[in-house]
Amino acid sequence: MTYFSKFPFIQYDSYGDGEYKVTPNILRRVSMRTQAKKNAFQMKKYNILAGETPESVAHFLYGDTRLHWVILISNGITDRFHGWPLTEGQLMSFVNDKYDNPNAVHHYEINQESGDTSIKIDIGTDNTDYLSSTPITNYEYEVNRQNELSEISVLNPEHLQQFIQEFDELIKESVL
Repeated sequence: MTYFSKFPFIQYDSYGDGEYKVTPNILRRVSMRTQAKKNAFQMKKYNILAGETPESVAHFLYGDTRLHWVILISNGITDRFHGWPLTEGQLMSFVNDKYDNPNAVHHYEINQESGDTSIKIDIGTDNTDYLSSTPITNYEYEVNRQNELSEISVLNPEHLQQFIQEFDELIKESVL
């Protein structure tokens, strides 16, 4: 069973011409409970490897590529193309399209001085007050962002059926 087959149907006039068609109500939204996301027994960390897709991760974890939507919902990803890590080629194209100079300074960083000193603090584009700050290029910034996107949480397989059952019930009763 596919993701959208679970959605209730509505009459919708997509062209505004008075011709209504029955279509899945894709405006319905269900999100994972915050408590479930924080539950270490239900969720586990997963690092997306280069070239992996939501479908390949779902196949690896759950044995079914059609359960890719579980991976996306578990991480609040509503835009697969901006919420999922890019391939190296896609990243290079993205950076070159977005920035006139990928090697220009995006911002400067300093190390946090108390507590966890491995934490970096973005001080913006002016390092006048912090001459020992580290410049971060546009390319480095985007690579760091991709690295953050590659660290996701996934639902432990033993909780999969319970999650699907709860999703099925909620998608039918949610408002809109």
